[in-house]
Amino acid sequence: MEVQALSNARSEPLSKAILDGIGQNIFRCYQCIKCTAGCPLAEQFDLTPNQVMRSLQLNDPSVLSSKAIWLCAGCQTCSTRCPQDIDVVGVMDELRIEARKRNIPSAVPDVQQFNRLFMLFIKWFGRLPELIFILTYKLLRGKPFADMGMGLRMMRKGKLTVLPHFARTPKKVKPLENPIGKVAYFPGCAASSTSRDYDQTVRSTAGALGIELVEPPGWVCCGSSCAHATDRTEAKVLPLRTMATIERMGMTKVTSPCSNCFFRLKVAECEGVQDDKALEKAEKHTDYRYQGTVAVEHFVDTIMEHATPAQISSKVKRPLEGLTVACYYGCLITRPVQVTGAENAEYPMQMDELLLSLGAETVDWSFKTDCCGGSLSVTQTETALGMSANVLENARACGAEAVITMCPMCHMNLDARQEDMKLDFDMPIFHSTQLTTLALGLDVEECHFDKNLVDPFPLLNSKKLF
Repeated sequence: MEVQALSNARSEPLSKAILDGIGQNIFRCYQCIKCTAGCPLAEQFDLTPNQVMRSLQLNDPSVLSSKAIWLCAGCQTCSTRCPQDIDVVGVMDELRIEARKRNIPSAVPDVQQFNRLFMLFIKWFGRLPELIFILTYKLLRGKPFADMGMGLRMMRKGKLTVLPHFARTPKKVKPLENPIGKVAYFPGCAASSTSRDYDQTVRSTAGALGIELVEPPGWVCCGSSCAHATDRTEAKVLPLRTMATIERMGMTKVTSPCSNCFFRLKVAECEGVQDDKALEKAEKHTDYRYQGTVAVEHFVDTIMEHATPAQISSKVKRPLEGLTVACYYGCLITRPVQVTGAENAEYPMQMDELLLSLGAETVDWSFKTDCCGGSLSVTQTETALGMSANVLENARACGAEAVITMCPMCHMNLDARQEDMKLDFDMPIFHSTQLTTLALGLDVEECHFDKNLVDPFPLLNSKKLF
């Protein structure tokens, strides 16, 4: 029976596999090439995104051996701009899954091993122990000393946690006595290690603005970019487990400061309640059938929904006068619109409005939503360094003195890896909540500027912000 199933999978047209797997009809593609025009990695691919679509239409199995399907960073630019609403990123993910079904080796084994190891660590620990995971991955790839310099710099800053956290979704959840007005808070795995400073300033910002965050017990990793490229069902099950906990607590809204976490939770919100298989698997972890009452938002939207720019300005104690910044949203806060519901996916302004209300100036620039490389910074480091360097060079060319982020991965790639880019300038990278904490008058120590790898103090001192 298994041999027959494998034989059927090998003979099945790729277009049918895609249609059955994720409901995408690739014959809707008419080769407008918008996906390729917007792809930040097209020059690295052996097949451009539109060529991948054409290969599927022609049922050319060689597409399963291409580098393109493994190098895709999942930035959603292609899916957002496709005039036929084809989920190009979803197609790339499904092709990776199909390649494994047909026992076709990955053309980029580093990426495949990264994804598999990531999912294995989540299964073991519930949350990703970043340091142990990266060290294990480097050892398995035979590159134990890769990124050693960056690792030592981060260690000196106290940004790496040695001991892992274990998390399991609780089967019994106590409802909150008064959930009205409270917002569930999903910190993400990086909050306890590489982005501890971000997590702490998010909490400080929320407190100063009167936003009551409640961290759900036993939350587990959202699966990040590795889950949807490995197992489409598990990619929904992981966030659904935590959303079921939030629902049982009596809250109807969850926020996350991490773009990846926000996006995976948002996909679960949009698609999870229609996926019986995912709901059933999640129920095995929770002893509870999720009802779909939890709305997901990014923390930048939580801030701007809670207070108008004028209200935020009224609370400012240290105006960020004279500071000119580029607000960097990255890929997933707004894209694709079908999932995020963003009004301005290509040129968002929420973070700009926040910084303007704090007294800073923001620049108009071209790389506001371009990809920094994401997890390719680990598996394809040189490629990601080039992508991140492009972001910084454009920000500087447009007059920015610093870049502001609201994503742990974006901050990591732009800040911690900046020394490896060999640029002829240094550009401080701030979590937006660091500057919010400062402007709202909290103690400077609570801003955790000392955790930044690119020293921000010369810039802050020059603006007399202390």
